[in-house]
Amino acid sequence: MKRLGSLAGAWITLLGLGLPATAQLPPDDGQWLRPAKDYASTRFSGLDQVHERNASQLKLAFSFSTGVVRGHEAAPIVAGGTMYIVGPYPNTLFALDLTKPGAPLKWTFDPKPDPSAKGVACCDLVNRGAAYADGRVFFNTLDNQTLAVDAATGKELWRAKLGEIKLGESMTMAPLVVKDKVLVGNSGGEFGVRGWLTALDAATGRIVWRAFSTGPDKDALIGPNFKPFYAQDRGADLGVSSWPPDAWKIGGGNAWGWISYDPALDLIYYGTGNPGPWNPEQRPGDNKWTSGVFARKPDTGEAIWYYQYSPHDLHDYDGVNEHVLIDANLAGQPRKLLVHPDRNGHVYLIDRTTGQVLSANAFVPVTTSSGVDLQTGRLRYNPDKEPRAGETIRNICPASPGGKDWQPSAWSPRTGLLYIPHQNLCQDAETSQVSYIAGTPFVGADIKMNPGPGGSRGLFTAWDPLTGKKAWSIAEHFPVWSGALATAGDVVFYGTMDGWFKAVSAKTGTLLWQYKTASGIIGQPIAYRGPDGNEYIAVLSGIGGWAGAVVAGNLDTRDGTAAGGFANAMKDLKAATTLGGMLYVFALPPAGVR
Repeated sequence: MKRLGSLAGAWITLLGLGLPATAQLPPDDGQWLRPAKDYASTRFSGLDQVHERNASQLKLAFSFSTGVVRGHEAAPIVAGGTMYIVGPYPNTLFALDLTKPGAPLKWTFDPKPDPSAKGVACCDLVNRGAAYADGRVFFNTLDNQTLAVDAATGKELWRAKLGEIKLGESMTMAPLVVKDKVLVGNSGGEFGVRGWLTALDAATGRIVWRAFSTGPDKDALIGPNFKPFYAQDRGADLGVSSWPPDAWKIGGGNAWGWISYDPALDLIYYGTGNPGPWNPEQRPGDNKWTSGVFARKPDTGEAIWYYQYSPHDLHDYDGVNEHVLIDANLAGQPRKLLVHPDRNGHVYLIDRTTGQVLSANAFVPVTTSSGVDLQTGRLRYNPDKEPRAGETIRNICPASPGGKDWQPSAWSPRTGLLYIPHQNLCQDAETSQVSYIAGTPFVGADIKMNPGPGGSRGLFTAWDPLTGKKAWSIAEHFPVWSGALATAGDVVFYGTMDGWFKAVSAKTGTLLWQYKTASGIIGQPIAYRGPDGNEYIAVLSGIGGWAGAVVAGNLDTRDGTAAGGFANAMKDLKAATTLGGMLYVFALPPAGVR
């Protein structure tokens, strides 16, 4: 496992040290053990059997039905000759035997989650995947349990109950295993749930540490080694003083997104979610430590630095999107960098040793701010777009799902580009006073989303993080709500909400191949080497999630505020796709293998 982590770092360093993009990459072992492939969250596969010249020959190799018709947001996991899939609620874990034709089912594991968890799932009954380590598969269930299952037999090894449904708490994120710790976070910001990241002992499921996103320093595991780069993040117990009295106890900041790890610095990086409620007038102050990024020591949870993308988050922008770790020469100096495309519409380039923002450039139309002050690190909000109770604020861009939401981007060390699946949406918003009642929505906002400038609701953008500029972009009819995959064959894969799975040139964005699946795609594609030595591309199809809730929940789109305002922007989605839950796996035909 340590060797795999170091290989991931080596891939990223190649381009950063000025080597040509065609430099020889370390060999890929062909597995996909983590949701993001590697600790650096690159979602890059070193396999190159499928490339720009033959991608058009891809054919369906096999498929598998999960039997569930809600949003399928997970990445399949491949270890040895087995593929593991976690479905949306009821979170069944499937093991498929890749050593046999058609990949028949080896076993299934039913975690039997509490059905009442469905009542507190804010944005469909999704699950974002599993992780494999040392012969075990780790995954979360909607009812706040983390489980370890024997990868060979499907036998339960342990389970840990980490949250309370009655408080509105749920779990949808994919865990990450770092050394002997399983890292997991909770969901529930729209229910006033206090956010946390927890480390479990991988052998027993025992809680080793828990770091809260709000509250006193002792709860946030902030001590003498906490050295934020910017002055506004320094001081005692800011997780209390930056809130109205006791508001931090129901303040959100949930860690439901992605976690990255730098083995050399021995630091994990993860984002925190929005403060609660959405109505910002009820929570004056910066609302630490929400809508930002923490760097922590994985063994103890000790906080090393923090940066807040959206202080006093006005528009539900969160900070949970992926943090891609790259090494590069910047202004003639080698730097350890973190790349983060945020929901507030900016791609951040941050020194991951210190938390200093080196650049932050808009990748979508933005009306809510005029950018980031690099001296102070603060986002410069546009006061004209600040929500005010009882008043409708129009043309808020990007909308609350942001320039990009949870759907993870991919980085290629061959091209030096970040491939961002995202949306182009704006919104009108009206806020109101809301009272906290445990286990019920705590929002205080009515939203109606609309297509952004140009009318295209989705984009797939190749971004150069070092120059802070777009290399190319593809317009899509619907938001691009799937993850991205980049490969050493200079092919990038993503899916659309109307069911097209696409392969495009990593260099130019030229469409190379596409396949129509039965349902919209919001899953995360992966690449792996099969036991037969061939490269395979896999993705889960199954419409849902926040963007697809109008279909998964059969919502009446005449109410534009339904699905948190997404219904207003997705009125034609029902006519474009149907419910589904299917794994699709593709490969080159034998004659096309080169």
